[in-house]
Order: sequence, then C-alpha cells, then structure tokens
Amino acid sequence: MSKKISLIGAGQIGGTLAHLIALKGLADDIVLFDLAVGLAKGKALDIAQSSGVSGFNTNLKGTNNYKDIKDSDVIIITAGVPRKPGMTRDDLLGTNLKIIKQVAEGIKSNASEAFVICITNPLDIIVMALQKYSGLPTQKVVGMAGILDSSRFKYFLSQKLGKPITEISSLVLGGHGDTMVPLPNHTIIDGKSLASILEEKKISDNDLKSIIQRTRKGGAEIVKLLEKGSAFYAPAASGVEMAESYLKNQKKTLPCAAYLNGEYGVKNLYAGVPVIIGEKGVEKVIELKLNKIEKDNFDVSIKAVKELFESAIKIDSSLSK
Repeated sequence: MSKKISLIGAGQIGGTLAHLIALKGLADDIVLFDLAVGLAKGKALDIAQSSGVSGFNTNLKGTNNYKDIKDSDVIIITAGVPRKPGMTRDDLLGTNLKIIKQVAEGIKSNASEAFVICITNPLDIIVMALQKYSGLPTQKVVGMAGILDSSRFKYFLSQKLGKPITEISSLVLGGHGDTMVPLPNHTIIDGKSLASILEEKKISDNDLKSIIQRTRKGGAEIVKLLEKGSAFYAPAASGVEMAESYLKNQKKTLPCAAYLNGEYGVKNLYAGVPVIIGEKGVEKVIELKLNKIEKDNFDVSIKAVKELFESAIKIDSSLSK
C-alpha cells in the first residue's frame, strides 16, 4: 500500500526530512509545502534529481496549496520562524502560534486522518495548540523533542567517555528547553549504569552536570555557531524515526512530547515522556519510576510548560477551551 508524507515547511529541516525519507524509502509520495512556493518546488526538484544516483523511486512535489496534502499518512510540521542568536524559544511564541493555526486548519480540512509530528518551537506549546486548533485525536498529534535531546545527551556522554554512541541508551524527559530532564539513573553505557560509572570515577559529578547543561543548551549552541539558522540534521533524523515507527508499526519506545491525561501526575498537558508509537499513533505512555531529584526536576519542567501555555492563552483565548 502506497504511503504519503507531507512536510509543512520547506526550510532546512523540511528539505532534510524530504531527503532522508526518500533515501529510506518510507513513502511513495513526498509533498513539500511552503508559502514560499519556489523554495518548496526547488528543493523537491533537487532531491528528485538525486534519485538516479541514490536509487529511490519516490515522487516529490513542491506546493503552496494545502489541497496537495490530501490523504497524507504522516504530516511533519517545521513551519515557523527559527530561533536567531539571543532569542529564546519563548520569544517565538506569538509569531509561531499564528502560523500553526493556519497549518492546523489546512490539516483539518485536507488530512484529518494523518499522524502529525510537530517540530516547530516552542515545541510543547505549539504541539498543544496544534491539537486544539485542528481537533485531531491527541494520540495522533505528537511533538518531536525528546529523541533529539536524548541523542544530544548520548553524544556528549560518548565523547566524554570515549564510548561508541551505539552502546549508550538514555532518555530525556520534560519540556523541550532549559528545564528538560536528562535521566542519569535511566542511562546505560556498555551494559553498565551511569550511576556505577560515576562511582568508578570514570566521569565526575561536575562532568555530568556540564553535559546535562550542554544538552539543555544544545539548540542554542548550534544557533550561536551557525549565526544564521538553527539545527536541522539532528531534528530531521529524529522526526523520521517517529514517522518510521508509525508507518511500520514498530512500536518503538521513544521520548516525545505527548498528551498526558494523569500520567506522571499531569493532566491535560503535552510534555516530553517515553511513549510507544505504532500504527494507532501514541499507543501508550510509559511511566518510569523517578527518584526524588528526577521527579522534582520533572515538576519544575512541567511548571515551565504550564506557564508558557498560560502566556499562549493570553495571546489567543480560544486555547483555554
């Protein structure tokens, strides 16, 4: 059965998503949507012209018409203003809320059965607004954040310890931002817990604190280095992993911004937690046992998400419904 993936936003992440999806053969049809139609059409044509080299048979189309996303199996949203140096994710809120409202209406009218992955920042608030604006089921609307944050955390650990990243498993919970919660107690490196590696003095507490802080500032570090633009390779790879788990019913456990309805003591809010993604979307929220420090940090993160959502309601009161 043919699969269709539509990408809303043809910027750096959107273009990278399209290329990765084509290379992986995840979809028969890829639609790149952008109000700057030349950007969407140009990237679609450029990627299509690489098919003879890379050997894929995917149809790529660039458009600025929401009707072209009709019958999409998966939609990945990157539309919005990216961060600039010195800009926080919170600064983006007003502008990107307006953009996501238009996107939600386009999806509701043309592809209401799709599994929707949101990458636009400030992530937790934008994905929550997207679900409210679109009216799609909560299990079919999810945010990409935890996979990216976890990958950054694992990379920094691998560099410090001199271990292959493939030997490290870990999770990052909470909001996507400065209050995200890396979980050292749920981190395994080459079969050993990070706690035991700390005891063996192979990494110091200060080293770990620095790595956690660098993870939290991971996006800002790249924004500063690039000067113009923000991260796109790692965010795109993370979004593709979510789409693949849904399309292939892999039922992977992935940290994502998902709707919580009592899990972790949180209700009616999107936040980063491990979930199982399969053919029905978010099929289950995995509740980890958190120690007091982890739970306290998670609660701080949830408080920050709630406060930012209250700011969003002040911008658009319809979000309170």
